[in-house]
Amino acid sequence: MAPLLQSLETPRRPRLTADDLELEGGMIMRKALITRRSITRGATVVAAITATSACAHVGQEDFDAGMAELRAEIIRGDEDVSRRLGGRIDSVEGRLAQLEQELAALESEFDVTVEKMETALRLHVPVYFDFDAAALGPEARVALGRFGGVVREYYPESLVTVEGFTDPSGSAEYNRRLGQRRADAVRDHLVGEAGLFDGLVRAVSYGEDTRRLVIPGETGPGQAGWQNRRVVLVIDHGGDGPRPTVTQDPASS
Repeated sequence: MAPLLQSLETPRRPRLTADDLELEGGMIMRKALITRRSITRGATVVAAITATSACAHVGQEDFDAGMAELRAEIIRGDEDVSRRLGGRIDSVEGRLAQLEQELAALESEFDVTVEKMETALRLHVPVYFDFDAAALGPEARVALGRFGGVVREYYPESLVTVEGFTDPSGSAEYNRRLGQRRADAVRDHLVGEAGLFDGLVRAVSYGEDTRRLVIPGETGPGQAGWQNRRVVLVIDHGGDGPRPTVTQDPASS
């Protein structure tokens, strides 16, 4: 029975020597290097390091060639990112410079006062009204046209708020309604004539709000108090649009 039992035993694998293990490991590592082209860059780095540390029989020429290719790929990627990022920065800086020029032109040509805040621009545009009136004059229409051009070019998705004001003559409720009529007139012009999007222009009234009077106590009828009968335009870019150099917000007039 002994020969029969011996024939049914599972054949034993011959014991491998240190040289056999080293040779088998070298073959596995070479296969790993060959397949490095089909894996990601991060996996390639891991595979190359693992192969180098695990087996001393990987050809130095193969290893050097693989590392050189890897370095070249990384350099190409870095140069591409740098080129794209540099172009984007140049574009942003160029638009900011153009915006600064546009704002400076508004200030010099139309006597516009610009308050630059963190998430908004407040523009005191020379849009004034006769006593107890809400009609726009020719000069106001020209200034609003230039303002609309700046918004279309640099803040096409920003909210524009038209704030209407009056002098302190009359009741507070009457002046609230009059300020709203003035703000509505400017809003209608910005949408209908200056080409701004209807859904991004709103009109509000501050009436005779004493905290916002340019010259407190000055009132009509006549020319007296004309500085108080005005609108203020606010571009609320929320920090997403071009942001010119921010200055401290002066006290509201």
